[in-house]
Amino acid sequence: MEITVLGIDLAKSVFQLHGVDKGHRATLRKKLSRAQLPAFVANLPPCLIVMESCIGAHAWARKFRQFGHEVKLIAPEFVRPFVKSNKNDANDAEAIVEAAVRPSMRFVSINTVDQQDIQVIHRVRERLVRQKVALMNQIRGLILEYGVAFPKGKTSIEKSLPSVLSSEMTELTVMSKQLFTELLGELRGIKEKLAEYDHKIQAIHKAHPVCQRLATIPGVGPLTATAILASIGDPKSFKNGRQLSAYMGLVPRQHSTGGKDRLLGISKRGDPYIRKLLIHGARTVVQWVDGKTDSKSEWLKKLIARRGINRATVALANKNARVIWVLMAREENYREPVQVTAA
Repeated sequence: MEITVLGIDLAKSVFQLHGVDKGHRATLRKKLSRAQLPAFVANLPPCLIVMESCIGAHAWARKFRQFGHEVKLIAPEFVRPFVKSNKNDANDAEAIVEAAVRPSMRFVSINTVDQQDIQVIHRVRERLVRQKVALMNQIRGLILEYGVAFPKGKTSIEKSLPSVLSSEMTELTVMSKQLFTELLGELRGIKEKLAEYDHKIQAIHKAHPVCQRLATIPGVGPLTATAILASIGDPKSFKNGRQLSAYMGLVPRQHSTGGKDRLLGISKRGDPYIRKLLIHGARTVVQWVDGKTDSKSEWLKKLIARRGINRATVALANKNARVIWVLMAREENYREPVQVTAA
């Protein structure tokens, strides 16, 4: 049995394998359990193993590399067009092989364990942020039913709620005061956990020279720098900075036909978390652009006047993504924009 390319359709318990030889003829169709898969792959001669980039794919890729195989991951949306007729595990595994042998196929870089550690920190922190916002909104809504309105701001609840609970001028009963006290304690606990994760991210940022170099870009801080370090394994897997910005979904979608070019909004492909961080960072830069006279600020001012502040913000995020690729792939330092002298 000759196998040059092996496609594996990943699952939780049952894995479907599809192998082909040099002539792309099917030589293996097999279904294995989770316990059987490592031993079977370890006994195979070195070949190319291809899987969809999904949950658990990076862990399997690292394990198969230890067995001496070449491993590649493909985005699921690139595999979907090659599925024949009905969708099942066997057809999915065959479609993975069909997609992998295409000469123009793009692959996903395999994350290391350190990268996944950083991603876990960011994912847990993001969940805590959502919980904090939901809890604050719940407290505001519930206490408004008793005629108490808090001012805007992230810290207004912690500052105002204790005095409201100790006041006798409200309609709050003993039971409601006890409930709001518990909610306030829950909110403080979430903020303490968030502070711990922020401290971990700061420590990672200080330990990596790449993160410190990225943080010199206006609009890119430790949070964005560490998230990019965890998401982008090898920056040289992208041909240029535009490919990286396209990977992050910061370039326009196209719906062109008959020689007529039609550009739509941004594609929103890739990791939405990193795209959100880049856009939020760019929005901060845009807010402080007035009064600055460097070339980038002048470009932003003209863009805001011509296209609006939201499009200018996304355009700056796109530009920052391209700069990030240069700093990572070429190991260069960020150069400040030149000052524009008045005529």
